[in-house]
Amino acid sequence: MEVIKISPRGYCHGVVTALNMVTKAITDESVPKPIHILGMVVHNTHLTKAFEEEGVITVDGIGKTRLELLDEINAGTVVFTAHGISPKVREKAEAKGLHYIDASCTDVLKTHGIMLDHLARGYEVVYIGKQGHPETEGCLGLAEKGIHLIEHMDDIANLELDHVDIIITNQTTLSSWDVSDIAEAIMAKYPTAEFIKEICNATLIRQEAVAAMAKEADLTIVVGDPKSNNSKRLVQISEEHAKTPGLRIGSLAELDLEKLKGINKVAVTSGASTPTIMTKEVISFLENYDPTDPNTHDTASKVNLDKILMKRQPSAAKCVIK
Repeated sequence: MEVIKISPRGYCHGVVTALNMVTKAITDESVPKPIHILGMVVHNTHLTKAFEEEGVITVDGIGKTRLELLDEINAGTVVFTAHGISPKVREKAEAKGLHYIDASCTDVLKTHGIMLDHLARGYEVVYIGKQGHPETEGCLGLAEKGIHLIEHMDDIANLELDHVDIIITNQTTLSSWDVSDIAEAIMAKYPTAEFIKEICNATLIRQEAVAAMAKEADLTIVVGDPKSNNSKRLVQISEEHAKTPGLRIGSLAELDLEKLKGINKVAVTSGASTPTIMTKEVISFLENYDPTDPNTHDTASKVNLDKILMKRQPSAAKCVIK
């Protein structure tokens, strides 16, 4: 089968930095143990399992906020994930006497800075984000008032602001096109509003690559965790902008061969938190796949969890430990 390898794909700089921080902390004797991660360090189940085998405890729960999850950690170290956290989470960790490692992505922190700066200047902030997503939770928690969440276009009708100083910004991993459409609709309602688009560069160039390269394929496969928002968006972009059907799989083991019937050319990419080795396995399988040869139909994943962790820490990836 012909395979289009969409590039860039895979880990972004924020994910690499977060993984390096946790990996370094595991062997650093100065870091109090046990190490807890407040939610998934990045949205990938396989990475979570790999860290668990190293003794790292992921504290997560459906519907629970980061503040609520902190109640389950009473000793050792807590890692704040790449998605960023609100000031109250940091304050609560310090009040509990926990050491912490802040793995917040610099792109998310940039959004925090923009929001806090404008709030301090008296602006109302309209934030386009996904309800319940940890990045959105961290941004909404920056202030008690003045931040308004918009998730869907329909939410704009319920937005009531009697203010002229308004900024619009967004979750960094959303579809660039969706964010622009929603922002334009908000500005039509509030003409004085200013839009500060905060799609991170890694997300943006991956989205643009799919929109351009997937056009030549019969199917786009995105290797990414079901909790990975940027992976879901890549599927959406393939379908809406490249006009090519999209399929998200967490690993080779999730590939349904029925989906390959009638497919001659497939494009492959991956989410920003997907280990490279897992995407390579999918690409290798597809390149060797012959629908008439059962010997090429084994989709059992051979990826060893030990091989998906970052074992080297570049000097640029420094952890903030308190």
